[in-house]
This record gives sequence, structure tokens and C-alpha cells, in this order.
Amino acid sequence: MWKLAAIGVALALPAAAQAQMQATYTNPILYADYSDPDVIRVGQDYFMVASSFHFSPGIPVLRSRDLVHWTIIGHVLPRLPFGPLYDMPGPHTLTDSISKPIGGTKYASGVWAPSIRHHDGKFWVYWATPDEGVFMATATDPAGPWTAPVAVIARAGLEDPCPFWDADGSAWLVHGKVGAGPLILHRMRPDGTGVLDEGRVIAEDRVNLPVLEGPKIYKRGGWYYIWAPIGGVGTGPQAVGRARAITGPYEWRVVLEAGNTPVQAPHQGGYVETPSGEGWFAHFNSTGAFGRIVHLQPVRWADDWPVVGEPIPGKNSGQPVLSHAMPDSGVPASADRLQDSDDFAGRALGLQWSWNHNPADGAWSLASRPGWLRLTALPAEHLVTARNTLTQILQGPRTRITARLDVARMREGQRAGLTLFGVRPSWIGVVRSGGATRVAIASEGAETLGPRLAGPTLVLAAEVSEGQSVRYSYSLDNGRRFTPLGAPVWLARFSWWKGSRPGLFTFTRGSAPGGSVDIDWFRVARQGF
Repeated sequence: MWKLAAIGVALALPAAAQAQMQATYTNPILYADYSDPDVIRVGQDYFMVASSFHFSPGIPVLRSRDLVHWTIIGHVLPRLPFGPLYDMPGPHTLTDSISKPIGGTKYASGVWAPSIRHHDGKFWVYWATPDEGVFMATATDPAGPWTAPVAVIARAGLEDPCPFWDADGSAWLVHGKVGAGPLILHRMRPDGTGVLDEGRVIAEDRVNLPVLEGPKIYKRGGWYYIWAPIGGVGTGPQAVGRARAITGPYEWRVVLEAGNTPVQAPHQGGYVETPSGEGWFAHFNSTGAFGRIVHLQPVRWADDWPVVGEPIPGKNSGQPVLSHAMPDSGVPASADRLQDSDDFAGRALGLQWSWNHNPADGAWSLASRPGWLRLTALPAEHLVTARNTLTQILQGPRTRITARLDVARMREGQRAGLTLFGVRPSWIGVVRSGGATRVAIASEGAETLGPRLAGPTLVLAAEVSEGQSVRYSYSLDNGRRFTPLGAPVWLARFSWWKGSRPGLFTFTRGSAPGGSVDIDWFRVARQGF
């Protein structure tokens, strides 16, 4: 019931009723694809980072006062600076060493499983890109600005790094290898900018610890703990290893598994304690088109081992809770929520937005027509190779998304509209072809044309169901009446390590310069959350 408060419904209730609603929370705390979450507390504030892969800006930073309600405060990476393919070069923008046109993408690459820590008065974030290495950046304010990335290990094939500074002043870095395992521990420079050795394997057991990844290292009560998921994204449980020395040997046990709950992948996250000493574990659960959404589990300690969630009789592990008393955070329950709708009235895009790969900055503007977002079409044959597709994370379990477009500046060959973006994208929008401007729907690149447009504006709608399909419609009277177009479309399932994402796009087929499209507003109405 607390979820109603997050969208303002509870504000009209009596104070006693509001207090009762805020006394418990219901999982997931974020019905949104913040995969591989890591969480820390600094003072009374909690901060979360998550994987962002090929989307730019990279590494969202979220803040909460109560561990349940979150808002986006910034990003660690303004752009992805790791190589030219992160700019999604087309055949007309990049040549190789023998001057042949080349292009490419970095889908599913980019930022994997960042870790956030607070040390020596600064915030530190470490992450890996599987093709380039392990990187870090720091900030005194988690909202930014962050320092430029530093290559801690300049080598491909690594994943999921986590730093640790011990009480004796030593610094360490643990990480995995692409393909999940083994876990490797390095001595690190105290300034965190590089490792001092080749590393040692501290955990590898393909029978008892299959698909070992995502390590997070902590120290508590004289024990070193490594929290790491096993078993894979779809069904894997959470394991913890402990040792008296950071170098091991570690003994392991499963601490969280699906049990008899519908949460079949309680997998990978971060452990944090409230000021009163309560333990909590924020982790993801894989849910197909909605991606890997975030759950929060209470943590109890017994004999210096964590038991996560609801204890399972006869086992050392727990199973996920579906609801629970709110964390004892020492502050009232927050009204924070994830940003979503945007009227494009500011000087900068809202923090909820990310581009598919780095944008071409000369082909979009908030200033060309104040109060509108202008996207200029660049050449592409299909949406997945189009630059400047602007997306945000899909929020569930049921969502209606609408956007108002002015298409008067579109040119021949141009497409523009509203998409649910993934490896098999679908969209509703407008196609300018043969001198006519028509409403159109597309799925996996196959377009179906609808009626001609008589005027320059229309409203597009995408209604996403809990069953993970989308029904598209359009309105020619400014949103008073909507006409469905096409049959419901199944959303692309988990792809490129991400869920499906609502977004805005334009591109033009052929090499001729494209026109542009103006977007007045983008609105998200979440239902049942």
C-alpha cells in the first residue's frame, strides 16, 4: 500500500492512515530495470548505482532517505568515452586504417555492475566494460560532477569490480571474469587508481558455486564477507563467503533463494545497514521485458552468517519477502519517486533520459523551439542502428505512455515516433514517403501504414500490460479520442542485458539529409504501483 503514497494518491488521506500505509513496503521497491544494484549509506542518505550498458549518460546515481523510495540525482559518466563504436558510427562517419567505410554498435557492452563506496571523504564508483577493462571515478557530491574515468586495469574480459579499503590502510579490488568466475583479488594502490599485482583466485568452484559473479566485499565483526550471486540471472540464488583474512580461505553458503515464492531469481545486489544497525539487501529479480527489477530484503545475523529475507525452516538461507515493515532509517517515509514524464521546458533533459549509445549533439536541441524537444533525423535503415534514440527505463507493472509530436518539418524517407525499444523494437509513429505523411506502426522492422495526416500534430500512445505486451494507438484531436493501430505486440524479452525501454526517435532512410520532429511532451501514467 505504500506505493500509493509515491504517486501522490495518499496525500488526501488522514495522517493516521498515511502513517499506517508507510509502516510497510511491498516488493519490488523499484518496478524498473536497475540491474546489478549496489547500495551504500552515508549519514542518513542511501545511494544506489546500477548497470547502464550501452546507454548514455552512464551509471545512474539514485538517492533515498528510507531505502524504499528513490529518485535519480545524476550520472557518473556524461558520455561513454571507451571507443568510437560507443558513438554508433554509421558508414558515413568513420573509416578504418585503409579508408573503407565502417560502422558498428556496442549493444550489451559498456558499463557492467558498478560498485559505489564512500572513503576518505569521497564517493567512489568502480565498473567494468567487458571489452576495455576496469575503471573508476570519484566525486565529493554523488550528484556530480565526477572525475574522468581512470583505467584501473586496462584489459578486456573482466567484470563486476568492487573496491575495499581496510582499517590498516591497505586497499583491495575483487572482480570476476566475463563468463562468470572465478573471483580474483588484487592489492590496490591506496588512491584506488590501479592494482599492484596480477591478482589471486579466491573463489572458484563450478559445482557448488556455478556462474559465480557480482562480488561485493564487506568487513563485519572481524570477518571478511563476499556477497556473490550464483546460478545465473534467470534462477540463481545469492551466496556469501566468509573468511578471517581478506585473502581467504572462504567458506560459502547460500543465504537467499527463491523458496516457495514467485521471485525466481533473487540475485545480485548490495548489503547496507541503517543507523540503528538493521541489515538490508537490495537485489534484482529478472522479469523479462521489464528487465531486472529491484527488491529489498531484511537481513538477520546468526553465528556471524547473514540470513536474508524470510528464514526457510531447516535451512541456513531465506526466501524473498513480498512485504515487510519499513526499514528503521531514522527519518519519516519519503515521497521520493523515479522521474518519468517530461514537458521539455528546462535547459537540460530530465535525469530519467538516456540515449541509445552516445548522442550526436548537433542533431537534437531543447533551444531551437523552447518548450519542445527537437530531434533531427540521421541516416539509418532500421531503428536499432539509428542515432539519437532517447529512452528511459520502463516502469511496471502497467504503464500508459503518451507523447505529442509536431511533424511539420519531416522530409521524404523520414520516420519518427514512440517506441518500446529492445533487440526487436516496435513503434508507432509517422512515415513521410511518396509525398504523403502517414501514421504507421512497426514491429521488428516491418512497417504497416495507417491513415494520412491532415494536420501537423498528433498524440501517440503505448499501453504496456502486466503480461508484457504493448497496444499502440494515436489521437488526432489532441488526446481526446484514441484510435488503436495494429494488434497488441509482445515486447522484446530481456535483450542486450536490458528490459524494453520507452523512447522517442527519428531517422531517415537514404543518405539525403533528414528533416526533424518536435516533441511537446512525454507523459507516463503508472497503474497499480
